[in-house]
Amino acid sequence: MNGPAVYEPPAPASWRVALPHTAAAVPVARALVRTALAELEHPADSDTAELLTAELVANAVEHAAGEGPIELVVELMPTGCTVEVHDPDPVPPGDLTRPALPPADPWQEHGRGLLLIRSLSSSCGHRPTASGKAVWFRLPAVPRQRRPR
Repeated sequence: MNGPAVYEPPAPASWRVALPHTAAAVPVARALVRTALAELEHPADSDTAELLTAELVANAVEHAAGEGPIELVVELMPTGCTVEVHDPDPVPPGDLTRPALPPADPWQEHGRGLLLIRSLSSSCGHRPTASGKAVWFRLPAVPRQRRPR
């Protein structure tokens, strides 16, 4: 005899992709995140995930020392998603968890990426890795009734 059915949440799905250390990595990373979220009909906001991923990858390309590849890691869970960008430079990115002083000038082309990540993600940060660092953000699942059609 079998006992009562027990709900087991689905295991997280993960993607890990190496990207070139060039500006060409930005649109590729956006497309990969869009595809990952769409394939599983994932409830995280795809537009926000793409925008923040593009910011992380662009920062890694522009600011990370070294020529090693950049790695994109996307983890999808029922509660949301986590996106990490690994690069070969161990130096932490600006001040990701607190507003920069002085604040970014809204008329300048650069300087707002970390502000976007802090503002639009549910959490963000960075951590050292064996080959450099990983910078990450999390987005929560969007309730079904609030998702765009």
